[in-house]
Amino acid sequence: MTTSTPSALITGGTSGIGRATAELLHQRGYRVAVTGQGATSTARARAELPEDVLVLQSDSRSSDDTARMIEEVRDRFGQLTTLFVNAGVSRATPLGSVDERTWDDVLGINTKGAFFTVQGALPLLVDGAAIVFTIGIGATPPYGIAGGSVAAASRGARLAMVPTLALELAARRIRVNAVSPGAIDTPIWSKFGMSTEAADAQKRALASLIPLGRLGDASEIAETVAFLASDGAAYLTGQNIVVAGGSGLAL
Repeated sequence: MTTSTPSALITGGTSGIGRATAELLHQRGYRVAVTGQGATSTARARAELPEDVLVLQSDSRSSDDTARMIEEVRDRFGQLTTLFVNAGVSRATPLGSVDERTWDDVLGINTKGAFFTVQGALPLLVDGAAIVFTIGIGATPPYGIAGGSVAAASRGARLAMVPTLALELAARRIRVNAVSPGAIDTPIWSKFGMSTEAADAQKRALASLIPLGRLGDASEIAETVAFLASDGAAYLTGQNIVVAGGSGLAL
């Protein structure tokens, strides 16, 4: 794929892995647009990211929001060379406590939102573009996370789209791949309702179970996404790359 200036749309790009990817691609000369669902995180991203990064507030559960977001990207960039479908939620809820609203919210963002974001962005994607989905090891057998059944279902459905979309879009040389992060040290830990001390203890305990002995950094996932978006991955499609420090290798 050869274009004068590459351009990327990153959903869920105002914090964590999405923001790290936005910063990396911007450093590498991309025009970048990011979306965030919340007003606070969106405002912070507007203040802290380079001023030429397009920051949009958009709820991927809403078809109107998605259509409006795509139009704003079209007006600014005209076309896209990379789509990183990263927006998602993970709510730890035991099976017996899952209600219909939780199910609808999680699948609305992680599955419905992902699908219709790709559909909406398709007219903007140049031939030879790259689509990358964030999945997560909790949705990739044999991994599992207690209390994560709804998130696993939603992200598993997202993962199941990858090979089908890769085949469907191959005629345009649009490559479709996924990245599955393991335990990554991002702001999501602050959303679990634990104190800083409890969260740190939880992260240390988790790190002790990982062969490489630590949690990953968002920048390490960003590097994988950047590779999948690059010409270096021009012959790679329909794949899911697990970036998890060796989690799950030990018997």
